Amino acid sequence: MNHSPFHLLRNTGLALGVVALAAAMPAQSRKSPDLVDTAVAAGSFQTLVTAVKAAGLVDVLKGEGPFTVFAPSDEAFAKLPDGAIAALLEQENRAQLTAILTYHVVPGRLKAADVLGRFQLDTVNGQRLDVDAEQLTIDDAKIVKTDIETSNGVIHVIDSVLLPTTKDLIETAREAGNFRTLYAAGKAAGIVDAIRGEGPFTVLAPNDEAFAKVPAETLKGLLRPENKATLKRILEYHVIPGRVYANQAVAAVQGATLAEAPVSFRIDGGRLRANDATVLATDIEASNGVIHVIDAVLMPPAAPAKQSAQPRGRKLFGFRNETPDTDLARHLGVNAHQVQFVTSVTPDSEAAKGGLKAYDVIVTVAGKPAGDEAFDAAKEAADYGEEVEFVVLRAGQKKHLKIRVGEER
Repeated sequence: MNHSPFHLLRNTGLALGVVALAAAMPAQSRKSPDLVDTAVAAGSFQTLVTAVKAAGLVDVLKGEGPFTVFAPSDEAFAKLPDGAIAALLEQENRAQLTAILTYHVVPGRLKAADVLGRFQLDTVNGQRLDVDAEQLTIDDAKIVKTDIETSNGVIHVIDSVLLPTTKDLIETAREAGNFRTLYAAGKAAGIVDAIRGEGPFTVLAPNDEAFAKVPAETLKGLLRPENKATLKRILEYHVIPGRVYANQAVAAVQGATLAEAPVSFRIDGGRLRANDATVLATDIEASNGVIHVIDAVLMPPAAPAKQSAQPRGRKLFGFRNETPDTDLARHLGVNAHQVQFVTSVTPDSEAAKGGLKAYDVIVTVAGKPAGDEAFDAAKEAADYGEEVEFVVLRAGQKKHLKIRVGEER
């Protein structure tokens, strides 16, 4: 019998989650209390104190932020089944607890009007929350109090706790029941374990009907062991590093795939298309990524010839970057004129080697705001082979990365 904490919650139809807001710590007198101190002072989030300590997230929510927190009250926790919280607080379930906690935290300072003006919100967990402005709900939780201001963010109180999906991409596809051929091909190509990994990944998933369009002899040949490398590259052409939702795909225009060849996105006849395939279903959440269902198998272009030298100029970075629009910048809590939004990262590029990922937001380059001047100055200052520090915003946290940026000599 499955006694996991997630199993206990699903049996009751309730979603379990907490926001890392409080910690057992000496009271401090502050003019501008942060998220943690505000929650402690409120006195109605006692259950959160134990949870946040167990997850080790106190310092994160006492950090610079800003964050928007959807905070379940003690009454919300009282709805949960016996044993669920105790199970999550066990050391072996810390990763699960952290995933749940971060599902309640959104980067940026979003007041109620900002929240209710959107259909979805990207959480620090990586998955999205659904917003219903008419019902005043976040996923299935009712918003009962709004706009509690703190020095590093804002709190909205909710009457139920939330639960992100815990199934990975492979489990999600298998449960859908219409990806049997894709799964068999993934097993033959030896990439199933990789797609079960941490990711995140975006999978453009051809359904069984899509594979049925491929001539039977062609498909049979691809599944033979001697054609494993070819099959692997075809399947990798359906996988984009990072969690790319449909609206992000449209904005990006292209997505860099594991096959080192981009897939193009466009709106045609009111439908999203990936190359010439129609996207039948979008934004299917998984714990380590997102799935978009497509009606055709994508065929990658011929593999590029290996080059002995790195390309010159900005291509050396191996990513597309652009300034975020005002709405996106506000959502991320950054200045749109002083940051760069990473659209895609080329595998095996210096940027990828340095740890940059798609949908990072570059905050500084060599200590300067990440405009074009900072990029140009960094390239001029560094000989090829030297490293420059990039500071990026990822899932609401700042990361310091070392990336080679100079021109090749």
